[in-house]
Amino acid sequence: MKKPTIFYVKAGLIAALYVVLTLPFASFSYGPIQFRVAEALTIIPLYETAAIPGLFIGCMFANIFGGFGLVDIVFGSLTTLLAAYLTSKAPNMYIGVLPPILLNALIIPIWVSKMSYTPYLATVGTIGFGQFLSAGILGVILATAIEILTKTHTLTIIFIFRKIDMIII
Repeated sequence: MKKPTIFYVKAGLIAALYVVLTLPFASFSYGPIQFRVAEALTIIPLYETAAIPGLFIGCMFANIFGGFGLVDIVFGSLTTLLAAYLTSKAPNMYIGVLPPILLNALIIPIWVSKMSYTPYLATVGTIGFGQFLSAGILGVILATAIEILTKTHTLTIIFIFRKIDMIII
């Protein structure tokens, strides 16, 4: 089944937003101690399936600048892809934040700890804590905002997306 153009537009916007929220904060977005503001976006697949490829592509581009090379570009991005897919299947926001927190905390330290010469368990703790702050706390705040806005402005949002569809088509 062919995806409508708006799907790709949304995915591209989410990818760009991920990069824009990662690169300016590069000093604490990469490494054994990291806090990525962009990881708050990992809750979006719960509401919008275009976020799954968007987060994957955004993470891939952001990781190009991270200093951990091809392993981080490929496997870090694949970790984000898996987390985004699992989040899209979650029943609510509180369960939805768990895949990005747990997968990133357990998988990313496999190479980050080796490349930064820090113990794996310590890196699990620091990356996990950063994920808890960004994906967990900021992600729940974002999800709450999305739910409030979609309940109060559903007609406005539908109108905007229909206008975008008309412009693109």
